[in-house]
Amino acid sequence: MTEYALILISTVLVMWPTWQQVYDEALGAPAQVEMEWEDRWQAGIQPIRQFMSRQIEATGNGEDVWLFLRHLPEVHTTPTTYDEVPLRALLPAYMLSELKTAFLIGFQIYLPFLVIDMLVASSLLSMGMLMLPPTLVSLPFKLLLFVLVDGWHLVVQMLMDSFGTVF
Repeated sequence: MTEYALILISTVLVMWPTWQQVYDEALGAPAQVEMEWEDRWQAGIQPIRQFMSRQIEATGNGEDVWLFLRHLPEVHTTPTTYDEVPLRALLPAYMLSELKTAFLIGFQIYLPFLVIDMLVASSLLSMGMLMLPPTLVSLPFKLLLFVLVDGWHLVVQMLMDSFGTVF
């Protein structure tokens, strides 16, 4: 349950400036003025497009946009800016970019635990303890490492740093 609270709080923290900009440009003051819903949509989607574009560029995954653009049949001209990219190509490119970033963060978290597993397994094997499962011995060492390096702080820091261009 705490991981969901952590996800929710970090999402609100990261997305707050973007949602505030959406409100200001499409719902807040423009609500006093007569605007068509299409104009509100265009005004409101622009900050979200900018957010996704910044994230794609910050992670160096610009080629994902071209991947999805190639599969849109109605796109006949090559966009020069992210503002010209259709939302149907930008949104999946953003999601793929974030999945790549999450995989890299997960790998960075998993690598030290893999090293601990290998060290414990080779130690047990050299002592002749073939029947003892290495994970049984390595789990306390993994928990100890996570607590000693303040693992939750590092995980949240990596997540927030992946959105460094937003703030």
